[in-house]
Amino acid sequence: MTFAIPPQSQDHQPGVEKLMKPLAVHIRSDYKGSGKLEGKKALVTGGDSGIGRAAALHFAREGADVSILYFDEHEDAQETVGLIEAEGRKALAIAGDVASSSFCNDAVAETVKILGGLDIIVNNASVQYVSEDLTDITDDVWQHHMNVNINGYFYITRAALPHLKKGAAIISTSSINAFAGNKSLVAYTTTKAAEMGFTRALALQLADKGIRVNAVAPGPVWTPLQPASWGPLDPEAVADLGADTPLGRCGQPAELGPAYVYLASEDSSFVTGQTLHVNGGRIVNG
Repeated sequence: MTFAIPPQSQDHQPGVEKLMKPLAVHIRSDYKGSGKLEGKKALVTGGDSGIGRAAALHFAREGADVSILYFDEHEDAQETVGLIEAEGRKALAIAGDVASSSFCNDAVAETVKILGGLDIIVNNASVQYVSEDLTDITDDVWQHHMNVNINGYFYITRAALPHLKKGAAIISTSSINAFAGNKSLVAYTTTKAAEMGFTRALALQLADKGIRVNAVAPGPVWTPLQPASWGPLDPEAVADLGADTPLGRCGQPAELGPAYVYLASEDSSFVTGQTLHVNGGRIVNG
């Protein structure tokens, strides 16, 4: 999936799909679903675009109904709903801020009501602000990272747990930065490492209930968050995204989707507290 990315920027996080050049690929046309998630009900935060959309579309092609939560990217969300429905599955889009515990409670309740249950949680919604100097990170920016990237994962999972039964799966989207660090993303990296601690501890807590908790740690992936975070400081940095990976490029969301299917399905029935590294060949510990 080699592709060229020109310099570009977006002025609003988490960014908008239609402004990306080139447009991202969320699921391969030749990806064959085999009913791995037939009859399952999934909730994906940040499911309107990027990796979240890829997870949602792969789930739908594998037979799941999907609820996506998103912030304010209404056009992206409706496009994702249409793509899920085109797979013959029920879709629901709910707008709001996962940094709010009341929104998370309401969104889970609405998902269960409309879809008729809940089997899979993907905590994926995140923000990422670039800063080359720790002293430039304001209290508000630091706290915003924590509220969305950490608190949002906790609020959604806490609200969902009473509805999850044996065989359910919880999946966190972490990052290579949780393992390798990133000098320009101190706040973001901190939250991604915290998500790993949350994932591993919760996996131990829920093991005897038969609920598995795992994570995906992507490397650089072509999503709207990239031009919306790196672009305002340096549009050229967007063009170089992924050039330092062994594969020499960034990934497409479509290359992440199957990892979420694996962790959501019975294929990973003996896997919990673990991390799948989909990062273009970077070797990391953990």
